[in-house]
Amino acid sequence: MKHILIAGIGNIFLGDDAFGVEVVRELQRRPLPPEVRVRDFGIRGYDLACALADGCDTAILVDATPRGDAPGTVYLIEPDLAHLLETDGDTLDSHGMDPVRTLQLARAFGGCPQHLYLVGCEPGELGAPDGRMGLSGTVQSAVPRAADLIESLVNDLLQVETTSAVGAFPE
Repeated sequence: MKHILIAGIGNIFLGDDAFGVEVVRELQRRPLPPEVRVRDFGIRGYDLACALADGCDTAILVDATPRGDAPGTVYLIEPDLAHLLETDGDTLDSHGMDPVRTLQLARAFGGCPQHLYLVGCEPGELGAPDGRMGLSGTVQSAVPRAADLIESLVNDLLQVETTSAVGAFPE
């Protein structure tokens, strides 16, 4: 059986950086298959590394993702996991969130997902230097779209497993 971790990432005190946290809150209100765990990790990279190392086959990270498009643009990215896991000697800040360092730490713990996806949103406002809570209107309107995208991705991932299992056990 496949195990999928959906991990919300972000700092709720930095405006649109809380996108991943808000998407996870939305997903927690929806019925999801038992193979799926949905958690808000905020900026706790060490906790996420432990969860990734704990037998998750697929990880879907949800985060604000500045790429230069219009605020509120939702992205589905499948990064090259092998490239991300190459170490360069840097260490993880246990009080911060660097997804690449977190994946490397999960591997050091003895586990890492086989598949990785990032569902991101182009932020509009990342907060003033002294912080700002709450998403901008444009990014808030992207939360249900991102949750729908994740539900569709999860269904596709689980459907592939079901189709493979049927093909592996002929009648």
